[in-house]
Amino acid sequence: MTPPLPPRNITLPQSFGYAIRGIWLVARSERNFQIHLVASVVVVTLAIVVRCSVYDWAILCLAMGLVLVAESLNTAIETVVDLVSPEYHPLAGRAKDIAAGGVLLAALTAVAVAGWILLIPLYQWMQ
Repeated sequence: MTPPLPPRNITLPQSFGYAIRGIWLVARSERNFQIHLVASVVVVTLAIVVRCSVYDWAILCLAMGLVLVAESLNTAIETVVDLVSPEYHPLAGRAKDIAAGGVLLAALTAVAVAGWILLIPLYQWMQ
């Protein structure tokens, strides 16, 4: 049996520092996260152009955040799987595929939400 871990005395500022470091690591090293960031910038730009309501902004921000969270969790899962299973194992592959599928679902949902909110106002703006 594994002995319990000693209690960690981490302050709130340290905790935020670790979290910000994690965001920085995924933003710097993961191509798909960077693609999602660029897509988010495009959505924000379009939302500014069509002057979205506060309600629409909230929904768009939630959708964009969902995708970035999903991509971050996918990266964490892939990292842990690679650590514990350096050689190919079907269960490791399955875990990675499921995590990637979660990102795809989040991204498709965000695209649908953005389309629903932005397409008609963009069409009207272009007229």
